[in-house]
Amino acid sequence: MFKAVGVIELKSIPKGVEATDAALKSAGVEMVSAHPSCPGKYEIILTGSISNVTAAVDHVLAKFDNYVIDSSIMGRIDEQVVTALFGTQTSARKGSLGLIETYSAASCIKAADLAVKTAKVEIFDLRVSRGMGGKGIVMITGEVGDVTAAVEAGANYAKDLGQLGSFSVIAAPHEELWAQM
Repeated sequence: MFKAVGVIELKSIPKGVEATDAALKSAGVEMVSAHPSCPGKYEIILTGSISNVTAAVDHVLAKFDNYVIDSSIMGRIDEQVVTALFGTQTSARKGSLGLIETYSAASCIKAADLAVKTAKVEIFDLRVSRGMGGKGIVMITGEVGDVTAAVEAGANYAKDLGQLGSFSVIAAPHEELWAQM
């Protein structure tokens, strides 16, 4: 099943908390996360049907326009991405490892979605903003050819937006590296 994801970044923490409450009350959405993302900014990530996510994001944009830095609505996000956003994925530590780092949460989520739709890969980890200065990173696993294709697709998307930090593909990660992750 595909869901939509909405991301809203605000330049005020108090207004971000208030905007989160307004978004949750305005439509039938689930909160993936809502937190300060880097000094003085607040990030909200919501999921649900495209109509509900759109209604919630539009409500926040109308009510908190002076505080909004950026927003994005992404429809038909693969369920694997939504599961990873909630931190409940169960990918094995095996195969090749691919990493895509972006400068924003929204670009990381979309890069992850493109990666899993491009090749037969699994999301190992997906982290956005918190503790990373507003950056995002997605880690994927699978056969080296699939991981390479998936990383290229996600990285090219972020690069076209000017949001690519860096990317890597490790064909056969050392066991100690897997144990550390």
